[in-house]
Amino acid sequence: MGVGDPEQRLRLGELMADLRQSAFGMLLFIAVLPSFIPIPGVAGALSGPLVMLVGVQLLLGLRRPWLPRFLAARGPQRKSIIRFGKILARPLRWVEWLVRPRLEWALDHRLASAFTGLLLLVLGLLLALPIPFTNYAFGALLLLFVFALLERDGALMLLAWLAGAGTIVVFGLLSGNLVQAVGELLAKWP
Repeated sequence: MGVGDPEQRLRLGELMADLRQSAFGMLLFIAVLPSFIPIPGVAGALSGPLVMLVGVQLLLGLRRPWLPRFLAARGPQRKSIIRFGKILARPLRWVEWLVRPRLEWALDHRLASAFTGLLLLVLGLLLALPIPFTNYAFGALLLLFVFALLERDGALMLLAWLAGAGTIVVFGLLSGNLVQAVGELLAKWP
């Protein structure tokens, strides 16, 4: 990635194709990045729907991520990727020391993938809501999912599941809206 014209635009569709099993992790990483933009409302409005897109695809059992054509044709310049890589080099070495491939059933089993997708769908929805001061917290939580998917670490995914489910329960109980929505859904169930 570091070799070539620094001004060249790297298309997301091509980057995803090269990643194979880690492609969902990279797509989720790209989706989570805007959540760290320090502008209220913008961060969640950008990140939330993208996180939900990844969640829906995992929930449906897709083996490779799908991107809409207008997103697949876009992407960063090579020099931006190189600069970003240099900034993250030291923290990523620390993460790679902790995170490693293990318990891959928590990533590859169909039900595990569907559960991950469901959690990402709901967390993306919560991220998209205008809840003050939550973008960084949701972004940090979603990074657990990112690193679990990128590094194929099922143990980290189990931790992400617990943290994600706990967050959904806390926000659901605090808002009361989630409890009411589930109650209405169950009332309509045959």
